[in-house]
Amino acid sequence: MSTLKVGAIRGVSASSDAVTVANDGTCTANITNNLSNRNLIINGAMQVAQRGTSSSSTNGIGCVDRFHNIRSGHDEEPTQAQHALTSSDTGPYGEGFRFSFHVTNGNQSSGAGTNDYMSMRYKIEAQDLANSGWNYTSTSSFITFSFWIKSSVAQNFYGYIKTTDGTDQRYAYETGSLTADTWTKITKTIPGNSNLQFDSTNLQGLEIYLSQFWGTAFTDSGVSLNTWGAYASGTRMPDNTSTWWTTNDATLEITGVQLEVGSVATDFEHRSFAQELALCQRYFYKTYDYDTAIGTATSVGAFVLSLVTSQNYAAMPSVRYPVSMRDNPTVTAYSTQNANTTGKMSADSTDKDIAIHYIGHNGHFPFINNSSSGISSNVFLRHQFTASSEL
Repeated sequence: MSTLKVGAIRGVSASSDAVTVANDGTCTANITNNLSNRNLIINGAMQVAQRGTSSSSTNGIGCVDRFHNIRSGHDEEPTQAQHALTSSDTGPYGEGFRFSFHVTNGNQSSGAGTNDYMSMRYKIEAQDLANSGWNYTSTSSFITFSFWIKSSVAQNFYGYIKTTDGTDQRYAYETGSLTADTWTKITKTIPGNSNLQFDSTNLQGLEIYLSQFWGTAFTDSGVSLNTWGAYASGTRMPDNTSTWWTTNDATLEITGVQLEVGSVATDFEHRSFAQELALCQRYFYKTYDYDTAIGTATSVGAFVLSLVTSQNYAAMPSVRYPVSMRDNPTVTAYSTQNANTTGKMSADSTDKDIAIHYIGHNGHFPFINNSSSGISSNVFLRHQFTASSEL
């Protein structure tokens, strides 16, 4: 056996035993996968929170981009937040993670109801799976799902992965028993299946759920783990433990979420904040300064639209997106003078029906004056906007 020392070969570690060549010519390499664009999850390190760092009223995305927290049957609203990690967060902090997606339970005083549920959720475009390189109809081809998780309550949590093209399929999994207030790395290697289908479209193709609790209307004790099966609302996963749900102010947080083609979990693909923000803006974009909450009455970072006296239905200036959005977005305008004011935009002291005329996903949204009286004098409009094309 001889050792060949290698200098700069991409993906090969710099240790002295990086490559070993046997007498018969067989080569063994100590390889670290450094290839980019492995992670199919956007914002898996929870860096980007365009909507703000905390929310207690939104059933869906409330803070951390791309990640939802859905709930129903609750007595008190949970709170979701972008939580800052410290060196005491043993595990993920040492791997370079500085934020988590953190959910705090409300006081569910009526107990665990049949139709109650709360779950973290992530959605992926079908085309991202169809073109990922995963031979998803083959049982010998795999994707690997990995993440860090911490719960204030010691229990086992269930989740499931659901496909939405063709006939819906479901893959149920579990975290295993977690120790309270301790970070645990979870890795699931998932094979393909002949029933899976992913169309090359920008529509939803895959949903990933990690659940705090689902009532028995959605679960069944006979559901098998770690295998694909036809999806049905009442058989998403095995029956859930209700400890977390019935514990007031219980917390659950995750970070380092990665989904990649292959049978091995590689090191997390850390991307820069700028990269993650641009990827997130495909689904949601705001004109507010990054650290300014949506609906804040401020002119800082606002679009100033200079409207010259014009006839009715004359075209107005346009606001352009920083990136092409997934689909034609829902656009909302906010006044810089009055928080959360939407609809008509003020022209001087008189409301004029300045409408968003056309909303495209590849460029911009122009304005048009729909006011029956037209604009009688040159005016300036200061407004902030949000554009959402979430799955």
